[in-house]
Amino acid sequence: MTQAVQKTPEREAFYRKIDGQNLSALWNVLGDLVTPQPKSACRAHIWQFDAIRSYMMEAGQLITAKEAERRVLILENPGLRGESKVTTSLYAGVQLVTPGDVAPAHRHTQSALRFILEGKGAYTTVAGERTNMEPGDFVITPSMAWHDHGNETSEPMFWLDGLDIPLVQFLDASFAESANDEQQAVSRPSGDSYARYGKNLLPVDHRTSSRTSPVFNYPYAYTREALEAAKRTEEWDPCHGLKLRYTNPVSGDFAMPTIGTFMQLLPKGFRTARYRSTDATVMVPIEGRGRSRIGDQTFEWGPRDIFVIPSWAWVTHEADQEAVLFSFSDRPVQQKLDLFREHRDAA
Repeated sequence: MTQAVQKTPEREAFYRKIDGQNLSALWNVLGDLVTPQPKSACRAHIWQFDAIRSYMMEAGQLITAKEAERRVLILENPGLRGESKVTTSLYAGVQLVTPGDVAPAHRHTQSALRFILEGKGAYTTVAGERTNMEPGDFVITPSMAWHDHGNETSEPMFWLDGLDIPLVQFLDASFAESANDEQQAVSRPSGDSYARYGKNLLPVDHRTSSRTSPVFNYPYAYTREALEAAKRTEEWDPCHGLKLRYTNPVSGDFAMPTIGTFMQLLPKGFRTARYRSTDATVMVPIEGRGRSRIGDQTFEWGPRDIFVIPSWAWVTHEADQEAVLFSFSDRPVQQKLDLFREHRDAA
């Protein structure tokens, strides 16, 4: 067992001397840098959608989408307040696009996902292709792709934004620019990317250097169909129920290079075994009700509520009704760096 470093007048004088040369002693901080287990300020928390929705509608009366550029309320982890982080590596926020709104075109290094929470028919345009969005759809905005949003319906639209902002910020790799026009020109028909790449077929001469999926809208109707088909085998994972990973059809890898996205189904009455992993995870039920025990806290959830599971925190889920939950984390990064670890409770 490592002994605690003792303080002496001579050592303190030495530390003051080297401090003037921008040096410090590793032995004083090693225990905080190389920890026996993950040690994070990220805390378990839940945001109830009904409360967020009320605040968002109030915000819609206070500021326009054009003035705000993106009318979003950031989900700040209570252990990371003031840092615009939902986990140490990821950002999350809820965006509102009201009838008649246009969120102007821009692009940035950060990759983004949209998970649609409420409303039908509002659109996003990504790299010249426009897609209408419905609840449960998972939509990708790749790094440096031009994108804008609009709502030509009579109802407000809400979705969850997930971005790798903290990761890009940590790497000092952020670039962004605004388009000259508020909306980009639509140059491809709606559904073009799914028609080309979403049928287990690729154009024979397809070449790309991008690690992001060329499919940018994964409609919930297709995802739900896949869950129903998989459910028939009755092969329930003790820790996850039935959990599927969104993939890039070109490579079979994660759909996004920095953010892993998942959809899982828990049958009515199902209670998972305890599980923990190093990827802090944001979860959003789109159907059903239940509860999750994270560490020593229990959170009751329903459709569109959003909760976060910190790294290496034990978690169990219990479904009062058949439940479908979307989630995202930084697992692709951890796996590529050989850092990812998971633990299933043997009890």
